[in-house]
Amino acid sequence: MLATSLLGRLRRRDPGDAVLRRAVRLTLVASVVFYACRYGAGSQVLATYGLFGAIAAGSFAQLPGPAPQRARILVTALPAVWALIVAGTLLAWSTWAAAGGMLVIGFVVSFAGVGNPRLVGLASAFQLFYILASFPPYQPDTLPQRLVGVTLAVVLLAAAEVLLWPDPVPVTFRQLLTRAADGVGAFLDDAADALTDPHAGHGGRDSRRAQAYDVVAPLGLGRNPPERAPTAAGAQDRALRISAAALREVLAEADRLAGDAPPEPIPDLAAARLLRACADTTRAAGRSLSPGVPPVDLGSLDAAIRTAEAAYPVGRGGGADAPDVPRMCRDATALALADQVRVFAVGARVAAGARPAGGAAYPRLFEYARHSPWTLYWWQFRSHLAPRSAHLHSALRLAVALSVARVAAGVLQLNHGFWVLLATLTVLRTSAADTRTALRPAVLGTIVGVVVSGLLVLLIEEPLVYAIVLPVTLLLAFGVGRLLGPVWQQALFTLLLTVVFSQLSPEGWRLAEARLVDVGLGAVIGVLAGVAMWPRGASHDLRHNAARYLTASGDAVAQTVEAVLGDAPPPEDDLDRVRRRMVLVDSSYCQYHSERHDPRHGRVDWDAALGAGQHVVPGAESLLRRNPPGCLAGWPAAAVLLRDAAGQLRSAYDELAGEVAHGRTSGPVPAPADCVDEVDRVRPLLGAVDAAAVRHLVEVDRWLAGLADSLNRIHPRTGSQR
Repeated sequence: MLATSLLGRLRRRDPGDAVLRRAVRLTLVASVVFYACRYGAGSQVLATYGLFGAIAAGSFAQLPGPAPQRARILVTALPAVWALIVAGTLLAWSTWAAAGGMLVIGFVVSFAGVGNPRLVGLASAFQLFYILASFPPYQPDTLPQRLVGVTLAVVLLAAAEVLLWPDPVPVTFRQLLTRAADGVGAFLDDAADALTDPHAGHGGRDSRRAQAYDVVAPLGLGRNPPERAPTAAGAQDRALRISAAALREVLAEADRLAGDAPPEPIPDLAAARLLRACADTTRAAGRSLSPGVPPVDLGSLDAAIRTAEAAYPVGRGGGADAPDVPRMCRDATALALADQVRVFAVGARVAAGARPAGGAAYPRLFEYARHSPWTLYWWQFRSHLAPRSAHLHSALRLAVALSVARVAAGVLQLNHGFWVLLATLTVLRTSAADTRTALRPAVLGTIVGVVVSGLLVLLIEEPLVYAIVLPVTLLLAFGVGRLLGPVWQQALFTLLLTVVFSQLSPEGWRLAEARLVDVGLGAVIGVLAGVAMWPRGASHDLRHNAARYLTASGDAVAQTVEAVLGDAPPPEDDLDRVRRRMVLVDSSYCQYHSERHDPRHGRVDWDAALGAGQHVVPGAESLLRRNPPGCLAGWPAAAVLLRDAAGQLRSAYDELAGEVAHGRTSGPVPAPADCVDEVDRVRPLLGAVDAAAVRHLVEVDRWLAGLADSLNRIHPRTGSQR
């Protein structure tokens, strides 16, 4: 009954058998490599590097994608692994040289992850390869054996990923985007129907609206694990991020347009025809993200946009000088929506590896597609070389902690100093709270493992017994231990180390004693580093970066309005500032979701708060395409109205930034306005003005109303509600 209960508990914690699959593959590869090297070749060096190479690549590396992709990453990473082992071997002659190398390599390996999430998954494994090689004895003549052992382990592990019980293919961000595009496309069709027949199909329309929001919600970067989120600096990941933001904006505009449906049916409404073209393009662009599907063609969408633009300013009311402002409001929203659909489609083309095909209409948004991957990586690195970069803080904290641990292990001449750095790497987290949380199970699990290991080595001295039980301890440490929790994992890993070193260099009960001392020292160093260096983690950086991002967004809104009024140049510098700050916000946001948060502190609704800023840049670029700078120059009444609205928005962004900086949710913000409200605002300004000027005024005013709507979605919250 106990065994059945334990098995049921393990199955519940590993529903897809992912941990078990990985543990079985690692156990088979590590056992084969260790037996072949230790007993077949008779080499302790080969056995040590083969076994720990398999553990580093099979347990510490967190790789994205299906099995063939993970195998390809492992094999491709071999040159970097060789370089780290060579560097560690050559620097092992001196404690200070090895510690200096640890400082540099620790920072570079960790910080390199800002350019590619695959490197984030490999960072811990890379650290271990250098750490293992950097400890005495200083034996550069054993370098060929070290490289052969690690290479054998990595190659066999890559083959096992593909051939032995491969994991199911995980859901990718592209698939999430395709699913979301289908849901938004269905809602766009409903929004078009609402314009032409507002009294029909309310029940189904509400259901599809809810479904559209449900499938778009998982596109947030914080809702995806680091290995799946498109945070790399390359063109395809950038395009996926832009496409996700554009799709969220399409949904918001469609929701706004459905709410502005006319009271009576309008069978031949240009906005409805444009929405149907947008729905078709959205679905086609989503499908184009799947392998083997040709890139989406923008011809039909561009033709629909031109038709809608041509029909846009013509509608009139009862008099020749009274433009049909309600219709212009709807048409303005539909055209803004179509622009975002076009951004989504162009982004899908770039993400699929095709040329932007008409992306010249958005020269700044897709400028990156014309640059080499190395240039894009450099831009990403440069953005994170900032005082408030969460990645920079994490890389510096880890590098300093590992370097100090290496000095301590060398000065104290610990026989297994490798364990000190391994304990530091295990305990240290991105915040002091998380580090303290990891400390207790690490120490408690080690104590339990030491007690059991000590009894084991006192009772059993025959190395053959340890050779027989090696596969069992491997499976327990990396399968059962991982599922039962950190305490069990540390205890079983300590037992595994005892089984391994009892075959490499038997030391009796002193091996368990050394393990306890080394883990205790490494844990203390990890805790001190976590408390002394940026202890508040990504939450503090996120608050600061988000505040600066929202403030810059408010400035960009005001400058965009001044540009269309002819009193300022195009706001390119302001929009670039928002883009640069968005990089740091995205990075901090992803790391924030991996940290533990104190429930006593107030929480910010980050999805809503950051979403308020994400509407600014694409919306401003879309607006300025049809409403060039100076289009409303010489219309004082319009300038007063727009400056007043922009001023309120800027104050709201500043207020939200202040609230976010102190870790609180926002207070009241400008209320959104529907098309009827816009008519009442704009109507007193109309007279003998040119219809095109009225069109520009309506478009700018509707853009500002949309931004106010996004701010209004952030409701006041109290306590620790998230």
